[in-house]
Amino acid sequence: MPVRRISIVDFRNLVGVDLEFGDGRIAVIGDNAQGKTNLMEALAWLATASSFRGDPTGALVREGAEQAILRAEVEGGGRTTLLEVELAAVGRNRMQVNRNRVSRVRDLLGHLVTTVFGPDDLALVKGGPVGRRRYLDDLLVASHPRHHGLVTDLERILRQRNTLLRQAGGRMTPDVESTLDVWDDKLTGVGDELGQARRDLVVLLRPEVVDILDVLGDGTRPATMEYQSGWVGTGLGPALAEARQDDIRRGVTTVGPHRDDLCIGLGGLPSRTHASQGEQRSLALALRLGGHRVLAEHLGIEPIIILDDVFSELDPGRAGRLVGLLPPTQVFVTAAGSLPEDIDVDRVIRIEAGSVVSDSEAGR
Repeated sequence: MPVRRISIVDFRNLVGVDLEFGDGRIAVIGDNAQGKTNLMEALAWLATASSFRGDPTGALVREGAEQAILRAEVEGGGRTTLLEVELAAVGRNRMQVNRNRVSRVRDLLGHLVTTVFGPDDLALVKGGPVGRRRYLDDLLVASHPRHHGLVTDLERILRQRNTLLRQAGGRMTPDVESTLDVWDDKLTGVGDELGQARRDLVVLLRPEVVDILDVLGDGTRPATMEYQSGWVGTGLGPALAEARQDDIRRGVTTVGPHRDDLCIGLGGLPSRTHASQGEQRSLALALRLGGHRVLAEHLGIEPIIILDDVFSELDPGRAGRLVGLLPPTQVFVTAAGSLPEDIDVDRVIRIEAGSVVSDSEAGR
């Protein structure tokens, strides 16, 4: 599903950008803070309806503007789909697919799928479990937009349940107990389904990550991946019942998918604490590329790949091995300096101060 055209107005520092794309590998070059990542973020926003930097919508609208506008023409299934979004600095966003207004995020999803590699991916290995849960959930949503409802329902139910727990003030009254019963039923239904979807995904990811790491790692110890959940054996309902008194006392939900983790090891030891930075970086790349492979197999198409300032963090050997693993799909590569010798690009776009200043076929 390659992108054939993208138009951007007032997104971050991009005042007005209009680009057409062919197949192959496209390099976006420029000094730091000129807009390269902003261009990639705009493209990825149309795929996920969120910032891969984790920033709120208000931060995406150029200072002084009331809204940012994104438009993209995406090719797939023998037809072209037009995606249009107005991101409001204040208020609700507006989304259209083929000129038809859509009110649900899930109706925007699925028309464009991206795999984003970035320098912050090291946090997938070194950071806390929140980033790894988001990694799994993002893959689930990309595989089927219905998973977006599961993720948002879980967040909503947890907010409501935690509000009730805080208001209880440590006391279990009949009213609190009956209301908790309602929220626990809702949380159990959503939580069991999301937890099982995550576990099934890890089963598919594991062999891909191991295979990729074997190539990327240059002798890195074998990887292990396990979905860690304190309630998987009994189911979420009994686990919530057992934790209820503790939840009342602490004023927060202590068990559920929001507390789970994807545990990644090397040679039988936790990679977060027992792997070198080079090994951790290889693992992060393997997680991204493994997720890409799983999506490609599930969807029957290759998602677009975005490599945002990735090569500046890699030694030449690892950079070359990553390039060798890239599938034949549309690839966007950003760099502040020169690209690795191992990667051939078909087109070079240069950005300065939020504007495209040159656009040419590679070698010209």
